[in-house]
Amino acid sequence: MEEVKHQLLDKINYPTDFKQLNEEELIQLSSELRKFIIETLSKTPGHFGASLGVVELTVALHHVFDTPTDKIVWDVGHQAYGHKILTGRKDRFNTLRKLNGISGFPNIFESEYDAFTVGHSSTSISAALGMSISSKLQGKNNNVIAVIGDGSMTAGLAFEGINNAAVSKSNILIILNDNDMAIDPNVGALSKYFTRFTASKRYNKLKKEVWDSLGKLSKLGDRTREFVRKIDTGIKSSLIQESTYFEGMGLRYFGPIDGHCMHDLIEVLQDLKEIDGPKLLHIKTVKGKGYKFAEENQTKWHATSAAFDIETGQVINTGNEKPKPPKFQDVFGKTIIELAKQNEKIVGITPAMPSGCSLNMMMKEMPERAFDVGIAEQHAVTFSAGLAVDGMIPFCNIYSTFMQRAYDQVIHDVALQNLHVIFCLDRGGLVGDDGATHHGAYDLSYMRSVPNMVVASPFDEIELRNLMYTAQLEKNKFPFTIRYPRGRGSNIDWQKDFSEIIIGKGRIITKGDDIAILTIGAIGSEIVKSIELLKNEHISAAHYDMRFVKPLDEELLHQIFSKFKHIITVEDNSIIGGLGTAVVEFMNANNYNSEIKILGIPDEFIEQGTQQELYKICGFDYLSVSKTAKKMLVIQK
Repeated sequence: MEEVKHQLLDKINYPTDFKQLNEEELIQLSSELRKFIIETLSKTPGHFGASLGVVELTVALHHVFDTPTDKIVWDVGHQAYGHKILTGRKDRFNTLRKLNGISGFPNIFESEYDAFTVGHSSTSISAALGMSISSKLQGKNNNVIAVIGDGSMTAGLAFEGINNAAVSKSNILIILNDNDMAIDPNVGALSKYFTRFTASKRYNKLKKEVWDSLGKLSKLGDRTREFVRKIDTGIKSSLIQESTYFEGMGLRYFGPIDGHCMHDLIEVLQDLKEIDGPKLLHIKTVKGKGYKFAEENQTKWHATSAAFDIETGQVINTGNEKPKPPKFQDVFGKTIIELAKQNEKIVGITPAMPSGCSLNMMMKEMPERAFDVGIAEQHAVTFSAGLAVDGMIPFCNIYSTFMQRAYDQVIHDVALQNLHVIFCLDRGGLVGDDGATHHGAYDLSYMRSVPNMVVASPFDEIELRNLMYTAQLEKNKFPFTIRYPRGRGSNIDWQKDFSEIIIGKGRIITKGDDIAILTIGAIGSEIVKSIELLKNEHISAAHYDMRFVKPLDEELLHQIFSKFKHIITVEDNSIIGGLGTAVVEFMNANNYNSEIKILGIPDEFIEQGTQQELYKICGFDYLSVSKTAKKMLVIQK
């Protein structure tokens, strides 16, 4: 008889299936769940370390609480893989982050167990507080738990939520998953505070002695519980010279406890379930727990990008490895160092993404001029404004999807003052398997609408270098946005001498007579293939790289509209407000009447898949663009 691969997990599909398991069995279930996650992700790449770090917590939460009636809000969402497996999606877990598969993040449209769609960080406390208050107003009285970790507590929204929750008449339970990590190690005073506090041997030793001497909390009456709480608070006050940050705000604080100890988790969660009012449980976990390589290199194993061998941790070689062009992020990372060596005013800023955007290169070589400000996009922008107003030239690198969170600061603190801040927006356009929460679908549109702002997007790695060089020139002292995609470009030999690009000037890639195709950014390399396809069918298509969506190259547009009656615009951006919209506005203002087809991201949220799959769905992969061109010409004939 074939041995059962996962003795307990194979029998479990929903939380009701393990409600009756004893503590020893829950520990075994956790071990099998962790193994299942590792096995699946070794073949299906995804976020790795965060979910391994909360396996025991995930099992304990679903064991103690009555989900989905009780709500769990995961923050950030890549902690939730174990949650997905235990809530009806085990059999589909191998479709994770694939086209038509399950999302890599909690998604309210995917499961009733996903209480809130979470892709950006630090939203859990505010959302959970809203759910908790709603529950009380409707007389439902269910439990609502916010699990916040991986650096999410450093963002301003988390503090705003705590500030409100502490004085609310709710039963919200906030679980702080303290693992000292975001993607890279946590930074800032709060992280240092947690480390200093939880490492206090005097506090932990005395707390344990008092706790043990008074017996288990679950067996105590209300008056004794209150007595224990006062003693616990007194211990903290006497040993740390002040009460904890959270108790100072009015939250009832419990912990810290070992987030990998099933006994402690079950016991404390059962107790907290019976305690009214807003409260916070502080747990200590290890990101990547249970997989040696992930524990030893937590930044590298935050997420996997390819299949790997579980025993060695090495990427499985497909045998087709050829020299590849660099990632756009690495071009940024190396180029900013070159520029900073030439210009002492240049500094780099990122909100908790030094590895993701490759600013870590500058942080290593020029640590005094590169700043990781934590998960705090709003602060990153206004911090950059402060640097600029006093004469520095900040390159503020933020993923496009996360820049949305700092839009007010872009307008009010940078553009209104016409400050020389250079925004480098990584992951512009469709990012692929991270899905709707992470697509950089709107940046050309929302940056284009801001006064004083220049908005550019490079065709390739060489143009990215040259745009960065151009943006930092002394004569260009105004806000400047450079957006580029996730992934690699097209040039292996990319480290050329710097060359200034005239602001607002596009260029012609291919001459043609029948139809003009206007592109902006790296999607232009996709259209190069469209031009070749059309050429093979005896259609002469011209290809223009506009480079700038603001200001537009009006001289070039006059030439195009004077020659062509059929024009296609292509952008890896929302069709609303981007390049296509700008070109139509120009046409109307100048009384041209060409037929224009705008191709880009439609007015809907696009889910996960490979970039090529999503380009096709949105209708601007090279085959779709060539078909659109042929259709426009056939209809005219």
